[in-house]
Amino acid sequence: MSGGVGRAAYKPVGLLLGMGAGVLAGALFRQVWKVTAGDGEAPDAIDEDRGWVEILAAAALQGAIFAVVRAAVDRGGAIGVRRLTGSWPQ
Repeated sequence: MSGGVGRAAYKPVGLLLGMGAGVLAGALFRQVWKVTAGDGEAPDAIDEDRGWVEILAAAALQGAIFAVVRAAVDRGGAIGVRRLTGSWPQ
């Protein structure tokens, strides 16, 4: 099968996986933050009661978790599409 078939098949799958990845990453981040910081909620950037270090650490941790989850989900989705269509989405 051509690469176009894999690409076309991956678009709707990729959209759904992306939304799921966001939900999963958000839940994972909240749990990791709760364990590491001992605080129920991560700081918001405009929270005046939180310091720079805490806000930037939370943002870095959240970004890393989102990137790893998104990459894992995208890669798994691409492998699934290749198994179904015979071609790798590009």
